[in-house]
Amino acid sequence: MPATVSPTAHAAPPSPIHAVVAEDFAAVNRTITEQLASRIPLVETIGQYIIESGGKRLRPLLVLLSARSLGYAGDRHITLATLIEFMHTSTLLHDDVVDESHLRRGKATANDAWGNAPCVLVGDFLYSRSFQMMVSVGSMRIMDVLSAATCTIAEGEVQQLTNVGNPDTDETAYFETIQGKTAMLFEAASHCGAILAQASAEQEAALQHYGRYLGLAFQLIDDLLDYQGDSQAMGKNVGDDLAEGKPTLPLIQAMAVGTPEQAGLIRRAIREGGLEHLDEVLAIVRDTGALDYTRARAEEMAARALQQLDHLPANAYRESMADLARMAVDRQA
Repeated sequence: MPATVSPTAHAAPPSPIHAVVAEDFAAVNRTITEQLASRIPLVETIGQYIIESGGKRLRPLLVLLSARSLGYAGDRHITLATLIEFMHTSTLLHDDVVDESHLRRGKATANDAWGNAPCVLVGDFLYSRSFQMMVSVGSMRIMDVLSAATCTIAEGEVQQLTNVGNPDTDETAYFETIQGKTAMLFEAASHCGAILAQASAEQEAALQHYGRYLGLAFQLIDDLLDYQGDSQAMGKNVGDDLAEGKPTLPLIQAMAVGTPEQAGLIRRAIREGGLEHLDEVLAIVRDTGALDYTRARAEEMAARALQQLDHLPANAYRESMADLARMAVDRQA
């Protein structure tokens, strides 16, 4: 079993995109540690382990950048960013149990170390703590956005589960799934940052859509990297989605434009799961241009995100959000 993470430990060192909100980000890290406090030691142990496992903390970053870009000068954005991270972390704990995952970001998953039952329950604790913190933010509009988002995220996860092993999943269903399970929390983060800063209707809508398109771009690149990424950089194995029978866009597009034989092999691979056909599938998604197509869709979403920033005042926070959109499609992990 992994050792308990030190209360002073934090995620990977902030990137240059974090620099403009470095003090805020440090305050979020401190608040995370404070809010993980529990009279049950295992709650803190598992919570610290998953939170400190190397994530970029992009969702809380979106809260900070969105609020600051519109001149917010209070401190409630720290609580809001922290609760968004707790919501995200709880979904990771639940996802790894559902997917029976053993590796995340190059480390053993919490469920691999402590078992499924404790991880589900600690995920529940983090969700509950996030709603406690939501109340302390003191905004009914933010509570409305985030409570609706949790329902959409859960629906997206269920939709992804029902798509597993189903080669008839089309591009429309795929985008509905990733909008729910991934993009929704990005969208809620930037949207709530705008609400906190008392944005104009135009700015609020722009930041809401910025988060949505950014989240879609990130998920598209994640799904692309599953077929052409570097396992060491990603912290997971190439082909994991195929092994789980997930019909992501590279496979959906390859089936749409490939030969009947190619489509038939991919359909069989999705139904059966596993990695028996991995080499053949990798060749097909490359030769049919499905990977290029997936990247083009990601670049389209990033471009849409960038367009939304035209509605914001020119400042360093907006520039960091622009850099984040570009990084979404240029990354290798």
